[in-house]
Amino acid sequence: MAGMKVGRRRQWSLGDTYDFIATFLHKPDIRPIYPSASPGSRRHYQTSNGQATHINRIRTNRLHIPVSTSRYGYPARRIEVARRHFHDYFVTNLPSSSLHPDSKSSTGPHHKLPRAASTPHTPGTGPSPAAAPPMVGMSREMTVVRIPLRSAKHHFGVSVSRGTRPYNEDTYQAGTLEIPAFAKRAPISLSRAGKTASATSADSASGDPQVFYFGVFDGHGGNECSDFLREELHGYLEKTAGTFELASSLKTGKKKERGVGGPSVERGGNSELASRGSESLQNVKTKSEKDVERDLNIPTKDKNGRIEQPPASPAIESEKPVSVGSNKPKTIELERSLVAQWKETVGGYFRRFRPEHFTLSSSSGDEPAAETPVSIETVLMYAFLQADLDFITAQAQKPDPDNNHSDKPLNADDILDRPSHLSSQHRIGGPTRFVGGSTASIALISTPTPTPFWHPASPSTLVVAHVGDTRILLCNTATGLAIPVTTNHHPSSPIEGARLRRYAATFVTDSFGEERMSGLANTRAFGDMRSKRIGVSAEPEIRRVELAPAEYSFLVLVSDGVSGTLTDQEIVDVVKEAKTPEQGARDVVGFATEVSREGDNATCLVVRLGGWERRIEGGMGSMGTKEVRDFRKGDALDPRRGRT
Repeated sequence: MAGMKVGRRRQWSLGDTYDFIATFLHKPDIRPIYPSASPGSRRHYQTSNGQATHINRIRTNRLHIPVSTSRYGYPARRIEVARRHFHDYFVTNLPSSSLHPDSKSSTGPHHKLPRAASTPHTPGTGPSPAAAPPMVGMSREMTVVRIPLRSAKHHFGVSVSRGTRPYNEDTYQAGTLEIPAFAKRAPISLSRAGKTASATSADSASGDPQVFYFGVFDGHGGNECSDFLREELHGYLEKTAGTFELASSLKTGKKKERGVGGPSVERGGNSELASRGSESLQNVKTKSEKDVERDLNIPTKDKNGRIEQPPASPAIESEKPVSVGSNKPKTIELERSLVAQWKETVGGYFRRFRPEHFTLSSSSGDEPAAETPVSIETVLMYAFLQADLDFITAQAQKPDPDNNHSDKPLNADDILDRPSHLSSQHRIGGPTRFVGGSTASIALISTPTPTPFWHPASPSTLVVAHVGDTRILLCNTATGLAIPVTTNHHPSSPIEGARLRRYAATFVTDSFGEERMSGLANTRAFGDMRSKRIGVSAEPEIRRVELAPAEYSFLVLVSDGVSGTLTDQEIVDVVKEAKTPEQGARDVVGFATEVSREGDNATCLVVRLGGWERRIEGGMGSMGTKEVRDFRKGDALDPRRGRT
């Protein structure tokens, strides 16, 4: 090495960083052709594209990827960027005073000049000061942080149990979506100008307040469909909103909304956010026991001491959709194309299928299409139907496990020693056809300001899309009553019966007195490809609810393993007695599993809302169903229970 001139090592540059990242974006599949063992030689490799690549064994100063470049210096090869993973966290702003005491960040303004070189700002002409003066009173500097939603136990809780089943088919999802806001604009009192904004929740990448997403999925016949919805349904929503070019309901050309302010010296250190929150909680006028006794829907005991389930309470009325800006011609064309695909692929019920919130003409074509505003409801309808179509189409392309007379060779799925994949980009199910399905209930929450929806001073908009018999409940702060937001899609429902009786003549009643259609308990579901032609669709039931500040205490999403055993009021009363949403979800699942006779999978999600602090004050509190719950628990512990 004495005769070899060693070059000077240059400093690592930004271009070297880009080259290093590029190695992970389009890394070729390298296989050696004939390696050479001599030191200092060049090894010849062949990529999957058949191009020869020479890799020098001598030390190099920078990484090199043999990619042809364009005239502008950028790689000419198309780079496939991985799709965005689901954000199971929310972004918020925390004051710098709440950081770790050993943090290097100072509470004052950041500057690199010594304190002696900084001068206070004085109005007038002249050069700008070297740095701003230190802040008076509490620091207003905020730091953006990410908080995992599952770790925020005071704001969200979830609990899952498989009961006595050998495996769990329930899944859930919780996080934030990158879609435009759909909330109504904030009142003038919450958007006053002239004060410094200091929101406690950060905006999304689009500039709108974050949209929160919660979902529960109950699979039947297996977990392939429920797993698909957990991993992919939120992606369909984001993609559909982008394809429709959906605009925000908050951007109307006016000044951007702001959250209520933080601490200030004028208010003696009390924040405007805390003041408005306390005011909203105090304005809630709770009802007495006599006021809610007539509306209380709780189980009763018959003469034999058995509990009789009360009829389900009617669901809350939905607000009208709010029209937002979009590419209307493109949206109508996509809607018609999707309906045509259902008609050609499945047929039957879908030959005269006209989804709600779609702009479609009559089946005969004589009547013109009625103008339907494009809204978040349109996005939900399209995303649900598209996801269901992709799922059943992928299953139809797979081999039927019940067909044992196929002459297909064992290596039919192998092409040049590489397993072939379906044309679909989604990981849908296993290698064989899946004939089961899943229910789904999702809740989207949007706020008009960056102030989070769980704060007592923040109004918000709740939009629910529901398929099947999973349930979503609200707890009213003033009355303490359970307010259903969804209805069960069962054959016994008058609406579902009228919708399907002309297509399905196989309505039967099983030994438990439950009405079924073609062996299914639900008339709407994802999957279930064998029942699609008779109307078992994934057309969601959509409701919009405007949530006033502190009007509701919490939101509950449960699977039928909970709602099939407990009534809505019992579920809400169990959550009231918990200290945190996380504890409330555990108590609901634990109680439902303990008193259940079926032992079905049980899942519960509890989301804190503005009136959480006064959740137990309205109406009868949690005492309305206390006697019934104690009776259920005593009956479950009775050793003679299994003999009846």
